[in-house]
Amino acid sequence: MENKKGITNLEQLIANMEPVLNKGEYIFASVLDVSAIPRSMTICEMREKEGMTVVLAKKDAESLGLSFEFVAAWITLNIHSALDAVGLTAAFATTLGDKEISCNVIAGFYHDHIFVDVKDKEKAMEVLWGMTKG
Repeated sequence: MENKKGITNLEQLIANMEPVLNKGEYIFASVLDVSAIPRSMTICEMREKEGMTVVLAKKDAESLGLSFEFVAAWITLNIHSALDAVGLTAAFATTLGDKEISCNVIAGFYHDHIFVDVKDKEKAMEVLWGMTKG
């Protein structure tokens, strides 16, 4: 895949962020031994001093017997945001927060990924699309 520089202009990022709701339900779990989880199942992994946080499909977590507390919907902003772009996360997190929607954000190389409570997924999509000019 071509490695083009991402967009840094905040106005352009917000106007063209194109939120996409991924199918399924996802969870965050903390595990001490990540080797028991097939890499093909993880969406994301983050090492913390308390253990490894993993994000994976709820059905996969259940099949592995992982405990979790939060079930999320996964929204991808379908715009190549630069990792050094300033303000995008603050803009959508503030707007979602103003509507009482909690969000957990993970930045990938090409896109930002937002995890919201499954009960808020439609409302979050409306709010995010409302921020765009599209």
